[in-house]
Amino acid sequence: METTTRSETSASADKSSLNPDTLNQLLGQMVNDLGAAVNGALVVLGDELGIYTALADIGPATSQQLAKKTNLHERQLREWLSAQAASRYVSYDAASDAFFLTAEQVAVFADPNSPAAMTGGFYAISAIHHDGPLVAESFRTGAGLPWGKHHNCLFCGVERFFRPGYQANINEKWIPALDGVQQKLNAGTRVADMGCGHGISTLIMAKAFPKSEFCGFDLHPASVEAANRHAKEQQITNVHFSIAAAKDFPGKTTDL
Repeated sequence: METTTRSETSASADKSSLNPDTLNQLLGQMVNDLGAAVNGALVVLGDELGIYTALADIGPATSQQLAKKTNLHERQLREWLSAQAASRYVSYDAASDAFFLTAEQVAVFADPNSPAAMTGGFYAISAIHHDGPLVAESFRTGAGLPWGKHHNCLFCGVERFFRPGYQANINEKWIPALDGVQQKLNAGTRVADMGCGHGISTLIMAKAFPKSEFCGFDLHPASVEAANRHAKEQQITNVHFSIAAAKDFPGKTTDL
């Protein structure tokens, strides 16, 4: 004689209570999200290997032609191109079997100075996966996760994601919108940039206003090191970066 356990009865009842339309809608959303997550990794891969910039440079090209230009394996490159074309990150012409980038796709993926450049955001997102164990430990203990403990992908991603916007807006739009600030900077004043990161915003201002003195501060030593390196490479001398917190930074006598 067959018997039915309480757990089997509950499982059967749970299945019968599922709304097929609601379930399919949720599953469809999950499939889209999975595709987006995988595509983020493909964007980082294409950026690291220089595929976007090579395609922008060579123009419409078959996977064989692009493989020759990039010195990458054609078979793997063909799969990447096909996936990117399916996501409309890359364009494809079936008649010529050629892949290419539109002007808009170049602005987003292949021009690091474009205000629409987005690839840096995918680097920052990849840090979330690297930081999984640290975040899990934070959930267990209640302790916070300091900024400097994140994976390096976050810091590089933040720099690349925000730099084009800073270049397009800080000196052209944001500073002119502040009452009297541009005049002070032109005449010469002292400026403190708290949480300067890799110093991109600080350097943009320091280059535009050589009579003013700029001091960038950040808690993260590696970011401060990167900022000072950028300043040296660009030969900008009216700026300096130091490790400091907002509560005890040494530039409290600054005007901005």
